[in-house]
Amino acid sequence: MATMKLRAGRARYFRLIALAGATALALSACSGAEAPAPASVPTDTAAVNGELNILVSSAAGSDAGFKAVNDAFAEEFPNVTVNFTAVPNENYNQARTSRLTAGSIDVGLANPRELPSYVPESNMGDDARLADAGGFVDLTDQAFMEKFTPSVLEQTRYKGKNYTVPTGLSYYTGLTYNKEIFAENGLTPPTTWDEFITLCETLKTNGITPISIGGKDTAGIIMLSVVQSTYPTAQAKQDLAQGLYEHTIALNDDEQLEVLQKVEKVYSYGQPNFAGSNYSQMTSEFLNGQAAMISDGTWNVGSLREAGGVDFGYFPLPASDTAADNASLGGKAELSLAVPSNAKNKPAAMAWMAFFADNYELFNDEAGFAPSQPGVASDEFYTGIEQYTETFEPAWDTIWIANTSAGQAAALPFNWQGIQPMGAGDAQAAADAAQRDWDAAK
Repeated sequence: MATMKLRAGRARYFRLIALAGATALALSACSGAEAPAPASVPTDTAAVNGELNILVSSAAGSDAGFKAVNDAFAEEFPNVTVNFTAVPNENYNQARTSRLTAGSIDVGLANPRELPSYVPESNMGDDARLADAGGFVDLTDQAFMEKFTPSVLEQTRYKGKNYTVPTGLSYYTGLTYNKEIFAENGLTPPTTWDEFITLCETLKTNGITPISIGGKDTAGIIMLSVVQSTYPTAQAKQDLAQGLYEHTIALNDDEQLEVLQKVEKVYSYGQPNFAGSNYSQMTSEFLNGQAAMISDGTWNVGSLREAGGVDFGYFPLPASDTAADNASLGGKAELSLAVPSNAKNKPAAMAWMAFFADNYELFNDEAGFAPSQPGVASDEFYTGIEQYTETFEPAWDTIWIANTSAGQAAALPFNWQGIQPMGAGDAQAAADAAQRDWDAAK
């Protein structure tokens, strides 16, 4: 079970760019009306009937959470047959495309992202195109949306409207740490870059690997963590993205170069030859006490709990010299649920969405996400990081819109893969390569 959750969490993050969605075929099939009639939640339970088709991407925790909700929904809506399908992450896009075309999804996943004015339209995601074409039901004014955290809804809004329900949150700009190792070495979670360097040097001096890094899987999280502290608010990240697209700032100087220089420094505290290490190896080293920290997301909480043996916590990687810049964790909304406008059983779909919101704890108790509703009890781990998550702050990869004309080194666009041991160069060389690939997109 633990291995399944590890792989699911890793797969979900390491697509890096959020779920793209339907192809042009599905778009044309769903875009017949730009302003579909608004949907509403049925008030008569007995009138809700027929088949309800739900399609999501699969993970052990969220699958169990959906099952709990579906079982309870079936008791309250006995005239509805719930057909729940969870497919592997790598197969979800294809499955959703074909089923959207056929109109055989009543509740599915979506993630429309608004395209800023400075980004060429050719870079617009398919879910955004589908939303513009009227392909999703507008949920903005539904009463059940009021149950979700306002700052989360604000960050998942598309052109002023909410088309999706956030099932939970994952944070991934921090480090999971072994509380026992910290205590034995007189250490506490650092709040500034200098404190972090001192902590890592202390661990090295005491013969302990500071950070186990899964080079095949999690090295990119370190880059996102450094960006989070360097550009700590959504506005700062948006300004960064605009400056890059308008070529008023460069990737190989100033704060942008500093991002990769700090990534390079964090790499120096990883285990030898970590580029060849995978997610499971990294986690095993942490659980066995071989490393004091791992670069990971909160999606791994359930697996670490199941494995046992380590009392662990989580703190933002403090890449800034100013503690206030390091005070928030960046994250994303997980598995955002939407109702396609061509759903064949829209009444049942809207009834299910309202039921999900009303019975959210049934889902989250199993899924193990950070809750997307205020006041919802969750794993004690999340209580321990509440000081970093009071206001939802989106991570860099949820704000950046990839430029399809840019080269690979400028994909995110901080070239963490170009720094040794992940690549062949130092921070400056990696930044120069990224700038060349970015300039190619002019």
